[in-house]
Amino acid sequence: MVRQFTPCEDNSRDFRDALGCFATGVTVITAPTSGVGIGMTANSFSALSLTPPLVLWAPAKSSERYSFFCEAKHFAIHVLRNDQKPLALEFANNGDAFESVDLRYNASGVPVFDDCLARFECQTHALHEGGDHSIMVGLVQQAMIGEGTPLVFAQRNYGDFAPRT
Repeated sequence: MVRQFTPCEDNSRDFRDALGCFATGVTVITAPTSGVGIGMTANSFSALSLTPPLVLWAPAKSSERYSFFCEAKHFAIHVLRNDQKPLALEFANNGDAFESVDLRYNASGVPVFDDCLARFECQTHALHEGGDHSIMVGLVQQAMIGEGTPLVFAQRNYGDFAPRT
């Protein structure tokens, strides 16, 4: 059945469900704080430019962690593997769930972990308004590629991607 609608407050669940038809990868974004650091699970990550190397993600303004990320001069994006759903859920619920990872700090003081599919260590390049979210653009200063297959999120469910053989 096909349903067509104009997105509004009355049908925000329908709009979210339509957006959820687009499968995305799952990331944990980290930034420095005066403590251990802060983390957040996000699926709004996207490549933006190869030259210069730019990526983006979009934190929700309603998040209690929002101000930490918007004020950060540096952050890291960790792309999760298909076996890391528990880590995604921990950082979705808890901004300091770092006890679940082997943590170290990069030269900019950003908490990073190597146990992931890929990582992008960024300098904040720009911050743009985007409705109830902000769009954070990062200039990638270091990148890492691990091994495995990505954790995928679509239609309110986590899954994985099986590459063709």
